[in-house]
Amino acid sequence: MCSHPTSLSSSAAPARHPVAAHPEQGWTLLCDGSIVFDDSGELHPDGSVVPPCRVPARPLAPAA
Repeated sequence: MCSHPTSLSSSAAPARHPVAAHPEQGWTLLCDGSIVFDDSGELHPDGSVVPPCRVPARPLAPAA
């Protein structure tokens, strides 16, 4: 397992790379032990979570 920091706030941090990918299940294991989900959420080895980025749906226009 790589020793990359789980925080991507530093631009000097090395890029994390996939170790195992299961697109049919919607997740990818990264070299630092983090799991990245297709909905943009993340689960880190220390138990911290990055919630998925969800855009609220636009309301439908009323029928004229």
